[in-house]
Amino acid sequence: MVKIKFVGASGGEVTGSKHLIEFNDQKILLDCGMFQGRRSEAKAKNEDLGFDPAELDAVILSHAHIDHSGLLPLLAKRGFRGPIFCTFATRDLCNYMLYDSAYIQEREIKYLKKRKKYKSGKEKLPELLYSVDDAAESLKLLHSVSYEQSFVVCDGVVASFYDAGHILGSALIHLIFFDKKKKKYFKLCFTGDLGRRGLAILRDPQPIPETDALISECTYGNRLHSAIQTVEQDLATIVNDVCKNGGKLIIPSFALERAQEVIYFLGVLRQKEMIPDIPIYLDSPLAVNVSDVFRSHPECFDKDVYKYFLSEGKNPFDIPNLVYTRSVDESKEINQKPGPMVIISASGMCEHGRILHHLKNNIEDPNSIVLIVGYQASHTLGRKLVEGEPVVNIFGEPYNVKSSVYVMDAFSAHADRSDLLEYIGRINGLQKVFLVHGEQKQRLAFKEALKQNNFKDVTLPEYKEEITLDF
Repeated sequence: MVKIKFVGASGGEVTGSKHLIEFNDQKILLDCGMFQGRRSEAKAKNEDLGFDPAELDAVILSHAHIDHSGLLPLLAKRGFRGPIFCTFATRDLCNYMLYDSAYIQEREIKYLKKRKKYKSGKEKLPELLYSVDDAAESLKLLHSVSYEQSFVVCDGVVASFYDAGHILGSALIHLIFFDKKKKKYFKLCFTGDLGRRGLAILRDPQPIPETDALISECTYGNRLHSAIQTVEQDLATIVNDVCKNGGKLIIPSFALERAQEVIYFLGVLRQKEMIPDIPIYLDSPLAVNVSDVFRSHPECFDKDVYKYFLSEGKNPFDIPNLVYTRSVDESKEINQKPGPMVIISASGMCEHGRILHHLKNNIEDPNSIVLIVGYQASHTLGRKLVEGEPVVNIFGEPYNVKSSVYVMDAFSAHADRSDLLEYIGRINGLQKVFLVHGEQKQRLAFKEALKQNNFKDVTLPEYKEEITLDF
């Protein structure tokens, strides 16, 4: 008997991935992600894990995105000392991602201490979710495993990673449970975040072995992305428009994967002479560090990276006129320089970080363009820009949106409806599907799509719902 408790990215939510598996009095956690959304709701959900970390036997991590890994330091803070299994690239990425997450929190608390209402004691200062020291403790628990290599998780449970093709190091988690009394096997797979076929840089998602039940993401369960083949021409058109008007192309980007993909395509466009040789700034210390990790893992790259770059001894993340900025002073200097130029900066949903300063300085410039290249959660500044709000607040002040705002969903690293149906349809032996990591309308639509493809046992787990699977 296997019991699953859906303690995150369930009930119609997209972030905070956490799924607790119980088998033979042992507890295994699949992912431990941070919930991202409205501040008060995020605080409550991140503090309430839904289980006691000290009781966990092991954690298996699908990939390094913060909404899948971001609460690992909280586990360490609350007493977890078991292994956290992940791929080699995921481990290297977490070294930066988790430290950065903790640093941002510590910096925010320091900032709040200076505000009058907290300084005077009128309001209680929010408690730090976890510190840099907690992040360091969690990193000590990471155990790296190669793709397609079986490893023992705990008594009676064996797992393997298969390339999910979503971000560097991302993995589908395939679990085999063995009931010694019944002498029976049960196979469960968790997609983590499933990637798309034909994405730049990374290999396509690998097929998995026979599986009885699947916990699947459905972030884009009711949507089809633009064709990846259109990325080059669409991006070239936007860059050339900015150059013609002497403006700045502002690209809010997740530091992990999306920033590297944008740089890769800009490099391809330069090689093909489809865009002029203008300055390109990667203004995110975390994205700079993550790019270094990419350089260390060419084994994850697809054939196109070899064709355009590695075969000629070039690095896809070292292109002409690309400037990596780390310091605050370097970042400020960018805003003093005239266009045309491209500025890639975090955060991807425009909620914090240096991108806010670039938006503040350019959002009212009709010659500039804001290019959205990633998913924008509800209530974020990025979502408001996508939805065409004429006035947005940045640092608490209203700004008129006079720059053009474009959306390119062809960059999405998530499988769309077609990709998901095609991938799930190829899984042998599949009997049960649990849909998580998707807004409710996406889950409902994708459930219907699965039923139309002869998958009759499809469940939409609610937040903290427990489901028992007997075998």
